[in-house]
Amino acid sequence: MQMPPPDRRVLSQKPQLVERLLQVLPADAVIHDPAETRVYECDALTAYTCPPMVAVLPASTQQVSDVLRICHEMAVPVVPRGSGTSLAGGALPTADCVVLSVARMNAVLETDYDSRFIRVEAGRTNLSVTGAVEKAGFFYAPDPSSQLACAIAGNIAMNSGGAHCLKYGVTTNNLMGVTMVLMDGQVVEIGGAHMDAAGLDLLGVICGSEGQLGVVTEATLRILPKPEGARPVLIGFDSSEVAGACVSDIIRAGVLPVAIEFMDRPCIRATEAFAHAGYPDCEALLIVEVEGSAAEIDDQLRRITDIAQRHAPVELRESGSAEESARIWLGRKSAFGAMGQINDYMCLDGTIPVNALSEMLRRIGEMSREFGLDVANVFHAGDGNMHPLILFDANKPGDLEWCEALGAEILKLCVDMGGCLTGEHGVGVEKRDLMLHQFSRADLQAQMAVKDVLDPAWLLNPAKVFPLALSADRMAVPVAAQ
Repeated sequence: MQMPPPDRRVLSQKPQLVERLLQVLPADAVIHDPAETRVYECDALTAYTCPPMVAVLPASTQQVSDVLRICHEMAVPVVPRGSGTSLAGGALPTADCVVLSVARMNAVLETDYDSRFIRVEAGRTNLSVTGAVEKAGFFYAPDPSSQLACAIAGNIAMNSGGAHCLKYGVTTNNLMGVTMVLMDGQVVEIGGAHMDAAGLDLLGVICGSEGQLGVVTEATLRILPKPEGARPVLIGFDSSEVAGACVSDIIRAGVLPVAIEFMDRPCIRATEAFAHAGYPDCEALLIVEVEGSAAEIDDQLRRITDIAQRHAPVELRESGSAEESARIWLGRKSAFGAMGQINDYMCLDGTIPVNALSEMLRRIGEMSREFGLDVANVFHAGDGNMHPLILFDANKPGDLEWCEALGAEILKLCVDMGGCLTGEHGVGVEKRDLMLHQFSRADLQAQMAVKDVLDPAWLLNPAKVFPLALSADRMAVPVAAQ
């Protein structure tokens, strides 16, 4: 993975930069000691590290504006950061950058249950948004597995989803408005506390833009009434391909579960040992959850189990209590951590059409054997958002590079099957150089033209998303030349 070399001119300005930052931020919000900046040297893609020149912790939109204005005037790159849970290297610093973390910006600013929205600062964690409204009978729908830690800022940057996105959609379907600071310090409001905005869909451009266009400091989010009830069912199969075919048949039948989650045997075993969720011992497992009234739940589960029976499941078990349902979901949410306890791995994030699940799982098995690296699978099966975990030995020379090569082939296969490179983790540095497999040069030039308008000096989140072969010349243009 290649990164551009640091700009020596920028590095030479560090004393002046720190002095100016301390004029707009308290001393404990400007981190410039090299030993302390190592805390920010990577995100959850820990295979790559690079301590930033400086890290800052603003506590308000005005402070973010002040920081960006200073960095713009001094032509210093800025890497926005939420909670650092990105699995694609979306918050990986460069040695000449300022990491701007919104972690201290976590307040609830407004709640309106009649209009069904909540306005929060972007550093607030995903799960705590629901925590702020659940006593009133509401919840925030997107639920990434990292929801206990991940920030709304990062969810917006990567357009995050989660287990329940099959019914409720991903972040873009639940985002109503943002306050965003442009690189020159200008504060803009996009969307707001209404269902739709007139004119161009700028909110759709911002959501999923990976910190390339501005720093989101506040977000207006749609909240929903809690369903009357919900119940998951566990369906075990003797092969991953059969489980994939069952998912396709459920969707084809017009049933809309709130979630369909997939695990294969390696993930089942690791998760069961970690969380004791009560999963069956089988080759592949589906967790299918439905919700509504008691009658609706019974009807949907009857239809789902009828479909599953046609695929000869080795086990089919409905949850019998709220406690059992909680254990089932605790297991699923713990899957990545459980796998991390037993092996180094790289987590991918390709998306494919649901009717291609069986073929994709078969091909992943073939490629795993070809490369000699085991692959465990746990993913959002209902919308085809794959999360293959490639297992490797981080201490074995060459293993990481071999793992990356296998990952690239799997992601390219997702595109070839009619899908895309990412469903919710983003492009970051991980998939940056695969973008030409999905998009033409003309497509990428059009996307880069949007960045040219909002960040003409290309100072925001450098070396992410766009292949360096196409974007390196833009990143080299100083502010004064714009």
